[in-house]
Amino acid sequence: MTLTTKALLGGSFQLLLFPLALFLAAGTIFWSAGWIFLLLLYSFVIITARMLFRRNPGLLEERMSMFGPNQKGRDGMFLLLLVLCTAWVVLMPLDAVRFHWSQMPLWLQVVGAIILAGSFTLIYLAFRENAYLTPTVRIQEERGHTVVSTGLYRYMRHPMYAGCHLFFIGMPLLLGSLLGLVLAPILIGLFFRRAVLEERVLKKELPGYEAYMAEVSHRFIPYVW
Repeated sequence: MTLTTKALLGGSFQLLLFPLALFLAAGTIFWSAGWIFLLLLYSFVIITARMLFRRNPGLLEERMSMFGPNQKGRDGMFLLLLVLCTAWVVLMPLDAVRFHWSQMPLWLQVVGAIILAGSFTLIYLAFRENAYLTPTVRIQEERGHTVVSTGLYRYMRHPMYAGCHLFFIGMPLLLGSLLGLVLAPILIGLFFRRAVLEERVLKKELPGYEAYMAEVSHRFIPYVW
């Protein structure tokens, strides 16, 4: 199977994952928060995909396929995160809609939508600046992999993960799931662990990354974390 075929299959899976998981678990399509989430998500996907298609089609293809052509099999945490995130997405509509375990005030849902918009903005800016944001951790010799220290990377080493952390907070708030919000720190913690493991690979195998770590000391929040 070629990478292009994998990209088409992987991209289709990613596009269908959220609506199927959300609305099948909710048991209804009449769920305004779910549709607002999809509107925000697909707006981000379309804008980011258009930008990558123009600037870095190879990265777009690899992001769609979800696995790199030269993956060494050392990124098992990616699979773990994929499984846990899928389960988390299914749990929230069960909690908020099907069984009504959670009751979220409207103003918190609005806050969640704003946080989600902020998360997508951070992730977009990371993609715009970093041509090496593949799903799995590897040194991309075919792309001339170098250290990225411009844009948001001047202030934090992992702006995409920072955006993901906001995503894990904003999504359950918007969808009205307190249970999803309670479980969010687990996913954030796993992304923190992934960032640490990624840095070990980059420090060991990417020239200049150790010096970059010394220059930019914060991973996710400038001057804080």
